[in-house]
This record gives sequence, structure tokens and C-alpha cells, in this order.
Amino acid sequence: MNNDDKTRRINPFFAEYDTPHGTPPFDKIMTEDYEEAFMEGIRRDDEEIEKIINDTEEPTFENTIIRVDNENGNHYYDLLSRVSNVFSCMLSAETNDNLDNLAQKLSPILTKHANDVRLNKKLFERVKHVYEHHRELTDEEQMLLNNCYDGFVRSGALLDDEGKEHLRKLTEEASLLGLQFSQNLLKENKAFTLLLTDENDLDGLPDSAREAAALAAKEAGKEGWLFTLDQPSYGPFMTYSTRRELREKMYMAKNTVCIHDNEQNNIDICKRLINLRREIAQMLGYDTYADYVLKHRMASNVANVYKLLDDLTCAFKPYALKEVEEVEDTMRKDVDGKATMQPWDFAFYSHKLKMERYNLDAEMLRPYFELQKVIGGVFGLANKLYGITFKENKDIPVYHPDVKAYEVFDADGSYLAVFFADFHPRKGKQGGAWMTEFQGQWIDSKGQNVRPHVSVVMNLTKPTSEKPALLTLGEVETFLHEFGHSLHGMFANTRFESLSGTNVWWDFVELPSQFMENYAVEKDFLRTFAFHYQTGEPMPDELIERIVRSRNFMAAYACMRQVSFGLLDMAYYTKHDAFDDDIISFEKEAWKKAIVAPQLDNTCMTVQFSHIMAGGYAAGYYSYKWAEVLDADAFSVFKKNGIFDKATARSFRDNILSRGGTEHPMTLYKRFRGCEPTIDALVERSGIGK
Repeated sequence: MNNDDKTRRINPFFAEYDTPHGTPPFDKIMTEDYEEAFMEGIRRDDEEIEKIINDTEEPTFENTIIRVDNENGNHYYDLLSRVSNVFSCMLSAETNDNLDNLAQKLSPILTKHANDVRLNKKLFERVKHVYEHHRELTDEEQMLLNNCYDGFVRSGALLDDEGKEHLRKLTEEASLLGLQFSQNLLKENKAFTLLLTDENDLDGLPDSAREAAALAAKEAGKEGWLFTLDQPSYGPFMTYSTRRELREKMYMAKNTVCIHDNEQNNIDICKRLINLRREIAQMLGYDTYADYVLKHRMASNVANVYKLLDDLTCAFKPYALKEVEEVEDTMRKDVDGKATMQPWDFAFYSHKLKMERYNLDAEMLRPYFELQKVIGGVFGLANKLYGITFKENKDIPVYHPDVKAYEVFDADGSYLAVFFADFHPRKGKQGGAWMTEFQGQWIDSKGQNVRPHVSVVMNLTKPTSEKPALLTLGEVETFLHEFGHSLHGMFANTRFESLSGTNVWWDFVELPSQFMENYAVEKDFLRTFAFHYQTGEPMPDELIERIVRSRNFMAAYACMRQVSFGLLDMAYYTKHDAFDDDIISFEKEAWKKAIVAPQLDNTCMTVQFSHIMAGGYAAGYYSYKWAEVLDADAFSVFKKNGIFDKATARSFRDNILSRGGTEHPMTLYKRFRGCEPTIDALVERSGIGK
């Protein structure tokens, strides 16, 4: 590119996107575009805010609240949200050193800008006036007003000038540390590899794991088989490898991430984040950070969270202890009682027990879960339930060749959304799976329903030179989970973007995702797509029956594992006094009453617990179990009426999926269900007591 070309080039974030449905032009975006767009977005925000606060008209819902919210395509977050949505996705899904460094540079600038908005005294005075003197509002308008006012208050608008300045410093530091936590975790996870050159060390590993490891070695320019801490590599190794010393090596690598004596150590970062959040909450008038968070959650308060966790512990722990004992018995039979079970033995021997009990193995199922068929099955499920269809559009730009872009059409043929799916692990991609948006849904001032651009990012098994991508049942469940989030986004049908889709309370947001997981073990669903990738034969009924019978294998253990994470989260964020404990020993004590399997003193979860340190789930990890109560209760309606029943699906869509955060979540849920949920359906689904 010569100098004249550079002079004429327009930053793609500044121009109207010349792409199908106005999706981000990933093929045109360059690294240097981000900073320029962020700074211009901030400038435009500041300009719009000046117009709002200098408006001589009496503050109203229309001239203040709507303008403060991101609405109409002219809202003051327009450019900033465009670049932010793309940049945040790249940091998680396709990052590099340049983007990481830029994120570090921009973090304090963006946090300062957010504080400038929320701590603007004149702007808050206008919002407060509307809050106290407004016309009669619809339920959705009232929710927007409440959220807007509370957003200012919970960001420090009622503090004095000295307090506001101190809060600025705390929030800027917390934002930067959260980013640093994530970058350290990614670097540590990607730094470890296990290269095996002796084929004997592959003993027990299925062909799929060997082929994937051979491909990973080849891509790294090495001879042999390369294993990593990415789940499609780590999980099968821990489940199948007969080499106990290698399982130990992998386990210790995974569970000592970010506690080594190097630049990626996250221990001090965690301590500081815990204290920053406590101090922020106390500045705003709350005893603990958990009290601050739970004011806007279905659980409402700390006592209700602990009641849920305690109820689950009471119901599930006796069965979880029995499950662990059965795994230990399996190990003792294998080693003649000469070894004590260690954490790196659990997946291996629980798999052996599952084989003994059900003759069922994840590798038996892989040939029937070819990725393209799974995609067809998941899309087909959405069609059966809601009538929507998906059509891949290769003209929509994507940010990596792994990513597929689909147009989504409603039952009447009208355009509904764009759906991006990013399937496989790679060097610059965080582990795990998540859903995000490049554009939310809202209705503009002309009445046009602006449709969303939704993205699902996962780390599923990759194809090899010999085989297509063949998934485990667990990976199918992951796909269904994230797809449930995407339906929440795609079905959004609200007036205001900040209330649409997944913009709901965090202990409600997991309902649509966990609800979809129920289908993974439904034979009528499996029969729609589970065909052998080579022969085309459907999965045998007998194999499906084994899947159904085994669905609750280790269910109590899995429940207690989630409860332990919830207890750990609450232990950190219910601290009233400054936290200066040893992270590792505090962790062991915090979740002790939920621990049912062996653990080691020199491992640590906290330093890699992204959800509660950098992912927005601080004082909210219990949400998964809270939502599981909801999803089991909701799915019981489908079980009663038919798992593909269109009338039930229509009610679920109309009352929950499309309504976003426009009303209290329990109001929406009761409108669908007719009553509040209980844990009965969850206990029954888990087979407890049977």
C-alpha cells in the first residue's frame, strides 16, 4: 500500500458497513483502526452529552432517558459500541500481542470515559428529574428509566466530589486488572504443551485423540504427538491415558496455571480485585460486594444464595460421596488397592466405571456426531420448535476461516438475524465457550426493527487430515448451551437495545442456554441428526437407550462441583474486611463442605476462575445452579406437552426469549409457567433418590 492509498483509506468503523445486513467488515479492519475509532467514539459521546445537558427544555423521558440509552442508530454509543463489540470479540477469539498491548493502553481511557458519563453531575440531575417527574410509562419504559437511574446511582452519582474521584481510580484499576488476569491466563494456558515421541506413551488414547495430537505436532513443526491444555486435547487425555505419570503431569500443568513464579502469576491480581470490588461496594453504601451485586438479581440477597447452595448440598452430597466411593472402588480393583486415588485418576476411573455399568464411551458416540450433522441437528431443532431456518452466506465477512456466517429467517420467511459460529481452538483464542453480539436488537425512531448479529464461540474438536470434526456428547451439549444463548439474542423483540436479548439479570440469563442442553439426551432429537459419518447409518436405538440410561452418571458429583465454585465465589465477595488471606488455603477452606473428591494443597482454581475474576460473574456464579432449577422446571412442561410442541415453544419464545429484560424475570417466567419453580424437577431429572 503506497502513501496515497493510506491517505484515501477510510477507517471502516466510520463508514456505513457495505456488507450483507451491515455486519462488521472484518476483511477491511486493520489493527490501527481500533484506537482511532475508540477515540472518535469517545469524542462523539462527549459531544452528544454536552447537547443533552445543555438542552433548555425540561428533562423528559424522550429528551433525556432515550438519548442517554443507546437507541435510534444515532445514540451516543453508536460508534463506540461498533468498535467495542468487534474489539472485545477479537481479544477473546483471535488476539495477538498487538491487540493485547492496545487493550492495556485503552482500558484506563475507556473506563475513564464510562466514569465521565456516569459521574456527570448535570447529566444525572436530568435523569433524576425524569425519575421523579415523568409521564405515565409503559412497563418497558419504566424498566429503562429504573435501570438508567440505578445505573448512575450504582456508579457513584450520589457521592461527593472526593468520593467520585476515588471511585474513578478504583474502577479504572479494576478494569485494567481484569484485563491483565485474562491475558495472563491465555498466555499460561498456551505456554504448556506435552510432546510425546514414544508411541507407547499413547496407550489407552483413542484414534481421535492421537490424530488430533499428531496434527497439533505437525502444525507446531514438531515430530510426534502434541497435547495442550485446550479442552479437546486435555479432556480425552485425562479420560483415556493409561500413563498415570503423564496424567499427573497434565493435571498439574492445568491446575497450577497462573501460580508459578513468573509474570503470569495471578495471585496478587485476584487479591486486589477482591478488595477493589469490596471497597467499591462499601463506598456505594453496601456491606459487601455480594450485597451490591444481588440487589439486581433474582436471588435478591446473600441468604437466598446460600439457601440454594445449602439445599443442593443437602440433597446431592450424600449421593456424590457414594459416586466418588464407587470410582475409588473401581480404581482399587484395577491396582489391587496399592494406590490412593488422586485428582488425575478421577476422570480415568469414572470412565472405566461408566463402561462397566453402561458399556458407553464418548468415543463410541463420536462417529455419530460429525460437526456438520450436529449443526444440521441443532438448526433443525430450532426449526421444529420455532420454525426458523439458517442459510450460510459466504459473502458475509468473517474474522477467521473457521468462522461460518448464517442468515437466519423467521417462520414467515422474514429476516431475523445473522448468526456467526466459531468452532475450533487455536493459538489466539481463549478456552471455553461463549456467546456475544456484534449488534443488538432495537426498534428505531422510524419503527424499523433493527435485527441482531449474534456470535457463538467454542473450542470443539478439530477435523484432521483423515476425519472430519467428530464431537463428543459433551461438546454437543456445549453447542446446544451456547446456541440457547444465541436464540435469546436472535429472538429479541424489544424497543430498547439495553433491554433486549441477553440483557437480563445474570441469574436468569442461563435459563435459555441450559434449557437447550436438555435435548442432548432426548432420543427423538438424536434420531434427527445422529448418523454415522462413514456409513450414514442412524445411531442404533440400543446405543441411544444407553445414553438415556447413563444421563445421570455422576450427576450428584457434577452438582457438588458447581456448588463448590458457587461457595468459593460467595466466600470472596461476602468479605466485609480487607482480604489478605493466602489465596490457595482460603480456597480450600471456602469450598470444603462441597468437596467430595481428593484435592491437592498446591493447586489453585481461583487464579484461573475467569467467571468471577474477569468475566462478570463475581458474586454471581451461583447463577448456573439457580438457572438449572428454572431450566429443569421449564423443560418439564415440554416433557409433558411434547419436546417439539410448537405451542409450548411459542409461549417460551413470546414470554421469555423475546422479552429480554423488559420486566422482572420472575414475572416473565410465571407468565410462561403459570407458577414459580421449585427444585423438584431438577431433583427428579438428576435421578436423586432412585
